[in-house]
Amino acid sequence: MRTMKTTLTAFIAVIGLATFAHAGDNTDTKAAAAPKEMKHQTTCPVMGGKIDSSAYTDIQGQRVYHCCPACTEKLVADPDKYFKAAAAEGIMFENIQDTCPLCNMKLDNKSIATDFEGRHIAFCSDHCRTAFSKDPQKVLKKMSVTSSEAAKTGKESKEMHHDGHDGHDHGHDGHDH
Repeated sequence: MRTMKTTLTAFIAVIGLATFAHAGDNTDTKAAAAPKEMKHQTTCPVMGGKIDSSAYTDIQGQRVYHCCPACTEKLVADPDKYFKAAAAEGIMFENIQDTCPLCNMKLDNKSIATDFEGRHIAFCSDHCRTAFSKDPQKVLKKMSVTSSEAAKTGKESKEMHHDGHDGHDHGHDGHDH
């Protein structure tokens, strides 16, 4: 009887420890899986200055605001650099998509989406979202070409200009601009 009691106590202790350890794993997994809260853009990703709402670039389905129109060239030359830096700071740019980047279907809503390195990208279906995840860079390149072609035809505004450069010291403030 005593051996059975000791065995039962040991068994309960092992089950208790396993349950406790498993509960700890679930908590850690949930904490790691919790989405990072993203902020709206308030500074120019190129120069770091306050954004001017009339100066922006539409690229890869995102509207990226700048401090001035001159920042467009740097952003277009290396979009990944600026999107990744923004994502690291918890900044998400404004999504302006009206079609799915994979099949070009019109987006009636943007409920099927993913966040990828500072971009919020919407899809027409889970199938297209899954296809994007297999080769995001290929799709982003396609989206860049589409944005560029639309800008040439006037269907999408690639850049808006504002008058003057008051408060800007391009090339003299240590920024790579």
